[in-house]
Amino acid sequence: MKKIVLIRHAKSSWKDLTLNDFDRPLNKRGKHDAPMIAEHFNLQNIKLEKIFSSAAKRAKKTAEVFSKTLDVEAEFYKELYGASIDELIEFINKQLQQYNSIAIISHNPELTELSNHISDQYIENIPTSAYVVLECFDDYISEKNCKILDFVYPKREDIAAQNN
Repeated sequence: MKKIVLIRHAKSSWKDLTLNDFDRPLNKRGKHDAPMIAEHFNLQNIKLEKIFSSAAKRAKKTAEVFSKTLDVEAEFYKELYGASIDELIEFINKQLQQYNSIAIISHNPELTELSNHISDQYIENIPTSAYVVLECFDDYISEKNCKILDFVYPKREDIAAQNN
């Protein structure tokens, strides 16, 4: 079975309104939450073979934190920024031809919509720095053929309690 982890980039800054959306950096909370969630993920013993990330600055910085914490190579793709659900499915299925366990770091609303499209459970929203671990019943993803194994986000009670 294939494992896919959908990770939403950490919280970004809106401080400089002249910046293009693609170039927005992480804000203070994002810089705090990304390492905290990456470390929590690392303790779960989920072995990733590769991280694929949007090339947008906030996603790239989030991917760099996960890559360093997990000691897994990250690759960056402009096409993951603003990708539709169909484009994400096509991209992920292409990667699953080579890998059994990958992470995708990207943006909302597409990540939440993708999770709801391919999984057995409905998630209202994947917040910043959150991740969803999915296991697929086939060697590819398609509508409702994945099971959610975990949904972790910074304000979840057990995560927040560990970091107060």
